Amino acid sequence: QVQVVESGGGLVQAGGSLRLSCAASGRTFSSYSMAWFRQAPGKEREFVAGTRLNGGNTAYADSVKGRFTISRDNAKNTVYLQMNSLKPEDTALYYCAAVPGLISTAAMTRANFYNYWGQGTQVTVSS
Repeated sequence: QVQVVESGGGLVQAGGSLRLSCAASGRTFSSYSMAWFRQAPGKEREFVAGTRLNGGNTAYADSVKGRFTISRDNAKNTVYLQMNSLKPEDTALYYCAAVPGLISTAAMTRANFYNYWGQGTQVTVSS
């Protein structure tokens, strides 16, 4: 079992950058696939980015490709989301999610495949 806690959200102007962190508890972090999702008011939760066990395989939503980068440091039990060139439409509550083992790229994008979720960190991008 793993617990995840997000941090790093805040208010930023359009075009700016933020780096989100997700710290996970437990001794087996490296055996979990990790992802970031987001949910804006009145919208469904959507996939942002995901990474498999060693960080070598990543996936991104089309809306963030080329602007966001997901990475993980297994020694620190932490996964990051570097967000550049932020847009007002990136405003949302960002969640970190974890699932044990290796999952397919298709499954990586689907929230119902993840067992563990954090409470979220708010990102607000002003125009």
